[in-house]
Order: sequence, then structure tokens, then C-alpha cells
Amino acid sequence: MSEATLPARLGRPSPFAFVLALAAAAFVIASFTTSGVSIDKLVRGLPALGRLVDQMFPPSLERIEPVLWSLLQTFQMAVAGTVLGLILSLPLAILAAPSLSPHPVIVWAVRGLVAFFRTVPDLVWAIVFVIAVGLGPAAGVLALMIDTIGFAARFFAEAMEETDKGPREALTAMGASRSGIIFSAVIPQALPSMINTSLFSLEKATRGSVVLGLVGAGGIGIELKVSLELFDYDQAATIIIAIFLLVLAVERASTWVRGRVL
Repeated sequence: MSEATLPARLGRPSPFAFVLALAAAAFVIASFTTSGVSIDKLVRGLPALGRLVDQMFPPSLERIEPVLWSLLQTFQMAVAGTVLGLILSLPLAILAAPSLSPHPVIVWAVRGLVAFFRTVPDLVWAIVFVIAVGLGPAAGVLALMIDTIGFAARFFAEAMEETDKGPREALTAMGASRSGIIFSAVIPQALPSMINTSLFSLEKATRGSVVLGLVGAGGIGIELKVSLELFDYDQAATIIIAIFLLVLAVERASTWVRGRVL
């Protein structure tokens, strides 16, 4: 192979980049050290893990009916929270899009609010709403709604910003109103991306709704918590398998819809 055809080598890093890489590597090593992760602990924990798995199988079907009802409630929470979140995400996304929002201050304020919703975990929102509205699925729905807004509003706004500006300019020249431009030129172009985001939001909410029951926000999480606290590991195995099948079904259905619509 001639010198002219040799593949390009990685460039020599600058002193600053080299020091930064060393600092990053040191931080990664320190993270493993301070978190207590070790092969020794893993090896010593394998017998306990084996005993747990042994107690989980075969799964118990003694309370299969209430488990299935709780699973249905969990999915209903996910659907209700996602739908409410998507509805509220649309106007927030319009206000967060610089080319559509009435004023840059509104863009900054709405983007900050959406970022705040996205930063706080859904489990924390569930605790907040349990305090506000009491135990039960209503708290879970509100928590999933806020979590969906934090996820979907950001991507809705980005999808609207990426649309072709030509149709907007043509409608503006014809004297169309701001709302007419948004609903006639912007949303139709952004709709495929928005549908994709909506489906991902439902998948995310389905997985998130499972753990909300651990803090009293309804759903099958309560059943799982009680089973683990009472050491009914065979019952817990049934619940875990049911959760897995629900999440798998939602993901497969979402993929099918994505393939047919997009």
C-alpha cells in the first residue's frame, strides 16, 4: 500500500484535550470505586440471587385476576396521562418554537418550564400529586401527564422549527393569520414526527406507570410492592411477567402503527 493511500491517523490531541481526557478517565474510575461496584460482591451475591430466582419459580397464579385488573388500570393510567400530556404539549410547543412564538421572552419561559418538567423524575411528580390529590390512579395520571409534556413538547417544538419555511411565507404574503399558518403549513409538515413522538410517549408512560404504584399512585406497582414486602416471590414473578408482556405488547403495537402510518 502506497503512502498516498494510507488511512488517516487520529490527530495528536492538544495538551488541553489530553488533560481533559485523563480527567474524564479518572472520574470514570472514581465513579466505580465510590459506588462500591466490585467483582467480589457480584460473586458473593450470586448464591442469594439464585435462591431468589428459585423462590420465584414456578410463578403463582393464585391472584391472577386482581393482578390482571391492576395491569389494566396501569395501562389506562398510561393512556390517560399520555393523551392529556400530548394535548397540552401542542400549545406549549408552539409557544416554545422561536419562529412561531409571539415573543422571545415567551420562548425562554416556556422552554424553561418544559425543561423543568423533564428534569424532575416522574416518581417525584407522583409523590407530589399523591400529597395533592391523595392515593390512587389520579395521582399517577397527573404525574404521567407532566412527564409527557416534558418529553413531547420539546420534540414537537423542534419538529415545527424544522418544517419548510416556504409555505409559511406564501401564506403570510396572502395575509393569513398566525393560527392559520400554524395549522395549515406547520403542523401538517410536522405531523409525522409528532406522531412518532406521541407513540414513544405512550411507550415511555407505560413503562413509567409501573413504578408509580410504589409510592401509592395506583396501578400494578402496588401489587408488586406488597408481594415483595410479604416475600411472596412467586407472586412477584407473576406480576413481573405480566408487566413484561404489557410493555412488549405496547412496543409491538407502536411499531406496527409506525410502519402503517409513517
